[in-house]
Amino acid sequence: MTPAPDGDVLAGTVAELTWGEVARAAREGAVLLWAFGVIEQHGPHLPAGTDVYLPSAWLRAVRVLLAERGVRALIVPPYYWGVNVVSAGFPASWSVRPAVMTEVMADVFAGLAGDGFRHVFCFSGHGDALHNRTVHAGVLAGRERCGVDATFVMEPGLADRLGPAPGDPAVTVLPPTAAPARGGPPDLHAGREETSLMLAGRRDLVRTALLAGLPPTDLGPREVAAWRRGHEHARSVTPDGYLGDPAAACAAHGRTVAADAAERAAHAITERLRRAAA
Repeated sequence: MTPAPDGDVLAGTVAELTWGEVARAAREGAVLLWAFGVIEQHGPHLPAGTDVYLPSAWLRAVRVLLAERGVRALIVPPYYWGVNVVSAGFPASWSVRPAVMTEVMADVFAGLAGDGFRHVFCFSGHGDALHNRTVHAGVLAGRERCGVDATFVMEPGLADRLGPAPGDPAVTVLPPTAAPARGGPPDLHAGREETSLMLAGRRDLVRTALLAGLPPTDLGPREVAAWRRGHEHARSVTPDGYLGDPAAACAAHGRTVAADAAERAAHAITERLRRAAA
């Protein structure tokens, strides 16, 4: 496989800057973008780092849109030792204890705040409920211990699942997408959406020769509920590790989804900053 130009997960992040450049950006009021992914199996066709590659690409696109709006943003290197429940029964699906992840987040927030950064926007690339509750807990810890304006930027569907309190300052819910909803069976993991996004951004890592041979998983509510229990339950329901229709994926759809998500995130961030400055 030929690596893509932005294949390095540190590409475009503060890891490429000098300490002086970082200090100057903090003094000038730059905001931070931070992705939280996980190393997790993604079927026979996608790499275990999918949940790191996708939010990293998302943040690079958001940074460009923020710059067009006069907001300078830096990207924190992605966090990828997350929490796995659903895929825990598969190889290459590693997890840390939620308490450990929360404490690591709090320590990093302390460093960011100590450097003078005041706004940190956190994004998740992983759908596991416990992982996302842990991201929220870490954001709360950062706010309480460090005084940083940290917030978890959530898609509306994720906010509905997690149920944060109305007006929770540690949460910024994105505006809903204007794209029409696609009917059919659930597409929750390594299916059409994620595969399309990977085809759009990291085609070199997609086992494209396998796609046509992957039938859609037509699962009902009972099977999906069993899948969400994770571990051996998920592996028995989806023995190949995916839930959806990866063969229906295409790069054009991935580009459309990615552009829409970046636009909505940039809008939500600028609105939050506007309210904070008022």
